Amino acid sequence: MMKKSILFLLIIVGSFLLLGCGSYDEKDFLKDFTKHVEDAKGYHLSGVLKITNNEDIYVYDVDVAYKKDEQYRVSLKNQTNNHEQIILKNTEGVYVLTPSLNKSFKFQSEWPYNNSQSYLLQTLLKDIEEDKDRKFKATKDEYVYTTKVKYSSNTNLKNQKIIFDKDLNVKKVEVYDRDGNVQIEMKFHQQDMKATYEDKYFTLKDNMAVSLEIEETTEVSEIEDIIYPMYIPANTHLTDEETVKKEDGERVILTFSGEKPFMFVQETTSVSKDMLTIPVFGEPTILADTVAAVSDGSVSWSSNGIDYYVVSDVMSEQELLDVARSVSVMPIGK
Repeated sequence: MMKKSILFLLIIVGSFLLLGCGSYDEKDFLKDFTKHVEDAKGYHLSGVLKITNNEDIYVYDVDVAYKKDEQYRVSLKNQTNNHEQIILKNTEGVYVLTPSLNKSFKFQSEWPYNNSQSYLLQTLLKDIEEDKDRKFKATKDEYVYTTKVKYSSNTNLKNQKIIFDKDLNVKKVEVYDRDGNVQIEMKFHQQDMKATYEDKYFTLKDNMAVSLEIEETTEVSEIEDIIYPMYIPANTHLTDEETVKKEDGERVILTFSGEKPFMFVQETTSVSKDMLTIPVFGEPTILADTVAAVSDGSVSWSSNGIDYYVVSDVMSEQELLDVARSVSVMPIGK
C-alpha cells in the first residue's frame, strides 16, 4: 500500500514538472529575446521592405549591419530603379548617404530610437517593452507580438504585428494604419546574430567610396514634366509657377498661398565632384521611393535625377509630409 502511494505521488510530481517545463510564456520569451538582442556583439539582417503609399507599393531590398556600441548601417535599395541609399550611425553622428550623387545629409538626431523601425531588433524590442497593453500569442511554429508603434512622420500608423520563429528570429513585421490596413511589411530572409564587422564598415568615407563604384547616376539637364502635389491643404491654392535656368540644369518653383502657404521646388540634380555633406537638424524618414530629410519647416529628397523641397513657415511636419507623400508621379528628365 505504501509503495502504491509513493508511486502515485511520484507520478503527480512528475506530471507537474512536465507541465512546468512546457509552459513557455510571454515573460520567458521577453527575457530570452532581450538577452538575444542585448548580448549580441553584432548582427546582420536582410530582407524585403514593402511600403504602401496611397495605391502605390514601393519595394526595397534591405540589408542591416549592427556592431555593438551604437553603430548601424542600413542599406535600402529600390527594386524598381536599383537606387541605393544608406542610413548610417557611427561615433560621429547619423547620416543618410546618396552615393550615386556623392552627397550625404548629417543629422542631429536620436535615430533610430526616437521612432519605430521595422528593420532593427533594438527598436522592435523597445516597442515591445514600452507597450504595457501589448498582446502575445504562442503557436506551434511561432510567437507573435502585437504592439503600438510610434511614427512621428506618419500618425496614421497605429500598431504592428511582430512574428518570430521558435529560435527567436524575427520573420516578419506588419505595420497597420488606424483602419487595420497593412502599410509597411518587412520580411526577413536572413538573420545572423554572430556577425562581426571592422569599424571602417561604418565610416562615411568608406561607404561612399564603395557604393560609388557600384552605382552610377545619369544627370538630367531639363525637367520635362512639372510635378504637382496631389494633396494641398484646405483654402490653399497655386498662385505662381516659375522656371529658372541654372548653370547645370533648371529649377521649377511652385508657390502656394492661402491658409497654409508653402513652396514646392523641383530641380535637376547633379553629382558632386567632391564628397558633399549637408548638415540637417531633423530626422531621416523613408518617403515612398526614397529616404527624405525632414527638418523644421522643410522636407527634401531626391528621386530619379530630381531634387525636391517642400518648404513652409506655418505648416506642421505632418502637413509637409502629407504634401511630400502626394508627389508620387515620377518625372521624366532628359
